[in-house]
Amino acid sequence: MSLANGRTYLAIPGPSVVPDAVQRAMHRASPNIYEGELPDMMPELTRDLKRVARTEGDVAIYICNGHGAWEAALANTVAPGEKVLVLATGFFALGWSRVAEGRGIDVDILDFGNGGQIDPDRVAEMLRADEGHAYKAVLAVHVDTSSSNRNAFAPLRKLLDDVGHPALLMADCIAAMGCDRFEMDADGVDVAVTGSQKGLMCPPGLGFVFFNEKAAEARRRMTRVSTYWDWTQRAEPEAFYQYFGGTAPTHHLYGLRTALDMLHDEGIEAVWTRHAKLAQAIWAACEHWGQEGALRLNVADRARRSHAVTALSVGKPDGTRLRRWCSDTAGVTLGIGLGMANDDDPQSDGYFRFGHMGHVNAHMILGLLGVVEAGLGALDIPHTPGGVTAAAQVVSGV
Repeated sequence: MSLANGRTYLAIPGPSVVPDAVQRAMHRASPNIYEGELPDMMPELTRDLKRVARTEGDVAIYICNGHGAWEAALANTVAPGEKVLVLATGFFALGWSRVAEGRGIDVDILDFGNGGQIDPDRVAEMLRADEGHAYKAVLAVHVDTSSSNRNAFAPLRKLLDDVGHPALLMADCIAAMGCDRFEMDADGVDVAVTGSQKGLMCPPGLGFVFFNEKAAEARRRMTRVSTYWDWTQRAEPEAFYQYFGGTAPTHHLYGLRTALDMLHDEGIEAVWTRHAKLAQAIWAACEHWGQEGALRLNVADRARRSHAVTALSVGKPDGTRLRRWCSDTAGVTLGIGLGMANDDDPQSDGYFRFGHMGHVNAHMILGLLGVVEAGLGALDIPHTPGGVTAAAQVVSGV
């Protein structure tokens, strides 16, 4: 017998739950793309996107996923044969480095491990050694979706300034924007990228690149940028189609308009606080369960954990067993242990992840944790019962 019939819950770290209001906004006939409501709403839509990123700079919208946004950021700022420094704390920083290499960019990587902490001394050493300023950009991920590690950018900005290095500071905010606190201008970030399918609560399909004047100047120095990735007209279009390099992603835009309204009606500070509180409830449950058995949070230091995704290890093959039980028996889909494989666990069978980003609230998170605790018990996976009670105490403020 299965208890999974009824509305299922996708608790993976993206795509996230799409609100009913966003789905309703998208459920309409194809609109006129030449004049009227859709073109008219773009100035406020781009303004409200920049409010989420906390920037007075520009934003370019692409019909793509986060990988496309990675490429767009590089295409406008770093030429083939030039050099970047990548600070890796998980799978996705390494993915961005491969995109750079595919564009003919020379890449140096400082790899601090899955969930590791960026060592400012090592970064400073690399920057000081670059006396000719060959590095055109320093790339880092705000929240690595695989490891659930969260990096701060203000210290990186200070480090670059203290060393006197002119490299652009680029931030991958795909998993974190609209979930974890990020203030592009205050943090000194020159280029930030994100996608529509996580904290922005829309289906996959839109990529966003935010950039400041320093990055715009780097674009003006480029001798060639491919027509599609060029952010020049997208940020300052003379015609509606120039926002997107062609036909507009019409229904995504209606959904995005509603999602932005929801974020700003709640208030971005309140959104960040909600995500932080729900993340703390998840951590309380997981730390309680882990008093007995192998279950561990991937990032030990709470100050470096994401408020949008949590990566855990439970021992091979229990990660896969637990995921399948939750899905098949209770209708809750957990995330796979992406990028966490090692010699002892090549298929990541000992890992799983919770996505708690975007359109989530207390009853969704407590329900998720209740299913996981039931699964741990049903599968005889060693743990200390009572994790849901620990989470409920966080929610209730006890």
